[in-house]
Amino acid sequence: MSTLQSHAPGTSHFTARGQLNGILFVALFAAAVTRLAALPAIAGLGISPLIVGIIAGAIYGNALKDGMPQSWAAGVNFSARKLLRIAVAFFGLRVSLQEIAQVGLAGITVSVLVVVSTLVIGTWAGMKLMKLDRDTALLTAAGSAICGAAAVLAFESTLQSKPHKSAMAVGSVVLFGTLSMFLYPLAMHAGWLHLDTLGAGLFFGGTIHEVAQVVGAASNVSPEATHIATIVKMTRVMLLVPVLLVVGFWVSRSRSANHASDGTPQAGKGKLAVPWFALGFLALVVVNSLHVLPDAATSTLNTLDTFALTMAMTALGMETRISQIRQAGPRALATGAILYAWLIGGGLAITLGVERLFS
Repeated sequence: MSTLQSHAPGTSHFTARGQLNGILFVALFAAAVTRLAALPAIAGLGISPLIVGIIAGAIYGNALKDGMPQSWAAGVNFSARKLLRIAVAFFGLRVSLQEIAQVGLAGITVSVLVVVSTLVIGTWAGMKLMKLDRDTALLTAAGSAICGAAAVLAFESTLQSKPHKSAMAVGSVVLFGTLSMFLYPLAMHAGWLHLDTLGAGLFFGGTIHEVAQVVGAASNVSPEATHIATIVKMTRVMLLVPVLLVVGFWVSRSRSANHASDGTPQAGKGKLAVPWFALGFLALVVVNSLHVLPDAATSTLNTLDTFALTMAMTALGMETRISQIRQAGPRALATGAILYAWLIGGGLAITLGVERLFS
């Protein structure tokens, strides 16, 4: 490093090359992670490459944190920030308005009620009961309420929070979402849950964390339940856009209020932090709904998008330090447990109420 820094005229060149090397390193790491996640033992558990990526990245970042050249850090940061925004936007190609219409008002109502209630309860429980900071509470709530790790990434970008806070939220998604994959089908087959096909689809899709986890759990019930559950889950994913806009407005107002109370200049007052990637997500939902792209192109873009999200999660893991997680880990996990209890009890009550209303 000292040799490179001594050549001032070429510093920007070496910096750019270091960033590119960092991005390539993350890409290679993510490729290995993707192969690892495809192993039957891992794929059979419904654990997506995104989850494997943040775990593997965190292990590398903590065990071998001195093994990567410092100049590559900019590339890792690019992957964990800018690349994830692009990837979240392209997540919109997985949703269509026609699919949402298939489950009708029942599916939309369950999705809205679950998302809003879980966000409110999670933020309140995290901040008031568990004494977490606002960002950690919101990230944990978002992962449980909307679409797991992808929602955590989107909120992390909007809130501009620290990587270790996102890692704690993803940890909650991994633990409780994986539990759901086994407990939900078991409860159905054991007769603890008395739900018909529509009810099972609404409940599974409305309350399980990750898309892959929803599919994994519902596939143990019936193909019809899996279809309904997947569409309901994607309806929750659609709610990412309006929720991010509301959160962006709230964060903007909070920052303005904080500036006013401590007497610092309010340069950002009145400005709404609109997450452009959320608008891109919505635009691509429309594109997917209009069938502008051939199916093969959409499938290829979705595969590339999954890889980009895996890169972002891997980079996020590399930037995470276990010592930072340890400080708030138990409280964040307790918040996730409270939300999980709500998703089961409250989510079931919402499902039964909505099904009765629209039957």
